[in-house]
Amino acid sequence: MEQRVSLITLGVTNMDASATFYDAMGWVRVETDDGVVAYDLLGQTLGLYPLDMLAKDIGIDVADLGTGRSTLGYNCREKADVATVLAAAEKAGARILKPATDVFWGGHHGYFADPDGHIWEVAHNPFSPLRKEDGAFRWNGGYE
Repeated sequence: MEQRVSLITLGVTNMDASATFYDAMGWVRVETDDGVVAYDLLGQTLGLYPLDMLAKDIGIDVADLGTGRSTLGYNCREKADVATVLAAAEKAGARILKPATDVFWGGHHGYFADPDGHIWEVAHNPFSPLRKEDGAFRWNGGYE
């Protein structure tokens, strides 16, 4: 198995509300014919899929899917951008879980939950600057 994540699928209870949220965040949808709302990212795709259909596809009960055991991370170029992204998320319908704050390791971050409760961390890591031309992220930096 090559080391990559190609598709992140979020099971959602209300496709319209979830798609409206990500649209309001400025993301651009990709045309699909299969009931998925998709947003191409940098090297991967975020897909929204009805929660009940996701459970059916896996072959388990919806209650067995659980929630909140993972987070999605969005890194910002500048410290001040963290608060800006959190404000945009709140305006689009997110619930702020933790406002922008400095972190013990020298970064700055906050958390929000999208309309279905998927948790996003918004962070600025001064030790891992994003690639200038496209915002690509590497854990220990390495982009100039």
